[in-house]
Amino acid sequence: MSPGRPREYDETDVRVRPGRRGSRPRSKRRPEHADAAEAMVIGVDRGRWTCAPDGDAARPPVIAMRARELGRTPIVVGDRVGLSGDVSGTVDTLARIVRVEDRDTVLRRTADDTDPYERIVVANAAQLVIVTALADPEPRTGFVDRCLVAAFAGGLTPVLCLTKSDLADPGPFASTYAELEFPVVVTRRDEPPDELAALLQGKVSALVGHSGVGKSTLVNALVPDAERAVGVVSGVGKGRHTTTAALALPLPDGQGWVVDTPGVRSFGLAHVTSDEVIAAFDDMAAAVEDCPRGCGHLGPPADPECALDTLVAAGALRPARLEALRRVLVALR
Repeated sequence: MSPGRPREYDETDVRVRPGRRGSRPRSKRRPEHADAAEAMVIGVDRGRWTCAPDGDAARPPVIAMRARELGRTPIVVGDRVGLSGDVSGTVDTLARIVRVEDRDTVLRRTADDTDPYERIVVANAAQLVIVTALADPEPRTGFVDRCLVAAFAGGLTPVLCLTKSDLADPGPFASTYAELEFPVVVTRRDEPPDELAALLQGKVSALVGHSGVGKSTLVNALVPDAERAVGVVSGVGKGRHTTTAALALPLPDGQGWVVDTPGVRSFGLAHVTSDEVIAAFDDMAAAVEDCPRGCGHLGPPADPECALDTLVAAGALRPARLEALRRVLVALR
């Protein structure tokens, strides 16, 4: 190169400085984890999930963290997940949740009826057991109605459990819901809940109820080893069991699970529509397709053109059954 003449550059002079995260482009492909071990989530505590391998309560519970590729995917009690890593359940070991299976049912709630953010309480529960005392405190249809709406909308079968029948006659309150044809069981404080225990066999069932209705007494009767089971779940991971978190407890001999939901004492229903509730009733679901847009299915005067009234007029639906359903739908107003 001659003195004073500008230098000519070529590609060999270029130096590319790699970024902090390396120079390889990120791939959108995610590992399939086909060999991941199946498990059921039975407890959640501050970024750690307690899991029962294969849903088997007899095996040591496995503590897991959420894999990075799942991002902020919500994982709740009842979820069926895939585990990778150390799934031995040995103390101080940690597995990874690498997959969350599709849910069969979902119990959701919002903080109140104006809150657009819905929270998943329990996944894959077959039944929602609504625990209500017949006295001390007095039963309230409002809470039961809201629970029924959440159950129907989420695909769960509701079970009404009336406690303290030694203090009051269960007949009048139970008759309010007789036309909806879901199970109603009655318990006493001086007798074991054998009828309820039979309904829970082989299923995952969530229990909800106000303070003082006897739900904790029921859980202790259904799961005699409940205190030890809570200790096993809360004594691992980050070491604290919050009383506001759902927790799955195994029924004796591994014949099903009871999910206690001590922090759920009300159901905001901002996420539910009346059509979702009606869809749970085979004898009415098809008819509402003929309802005008925006119909709340409450009948006159609010919904004078509701097609459900046509079913009653044609003799295809009992008036009392429709009336019972509409009493429940009022909870959505």
